[in-house]
Amino acid sequence: MTEIAATVDDASLRKGTDWLSQASLRPTRQRIALAALLVGDGEDRHVTAEGLHLASRSAGQKISLATVYNTLRAFCDAGLMKEVRVEGARSYFDTRTDEHPHFLFEDDGSLTDAPAEDLEIARLPELPEGTRLASVDVVIRLRRDG
Repeated sequence: MTEIAATVDDASLRKGTDWLSQASLRPTRQRIALAALLVGDGEDRHVTAEGLHLASRSAGQKISLATVYNTLRAFCDAGLMKEVRVEGARSYFDTRTDEHPHFLFEDDGSLTDAPAEDLEIARLPELPEGTRLASVDVVIRLRRDG
């Protein structure tokens, strides 16, 4: 998982603004600042709302945790990010939007991409009548030795 940058500079603001322009989202000051933290360096990342809130405060942004949650939901609704639910209400938000598996390291709670080319799902159970497959989410839980 790539750490969230602790600064918001002109280059990352431009990248964040360009990223937002891919969706029909109004580019508010808060959205641009959060987008700059998420994609300003061009790296894919998995963040929690709390982690992004902390990074925004470290970068000198005055954005409430509620606004961070609402903005992440708006980014997901616009197709800019995907939510990865790992247990109960615990979620990560992924800037990589294609279908791919994840490794969840249980000792520190970090989430990273797993190599999709190594994953094979031979078959799925028969779906209940009147339903269709929306997605298959693969989260592989790991514990480090020692």
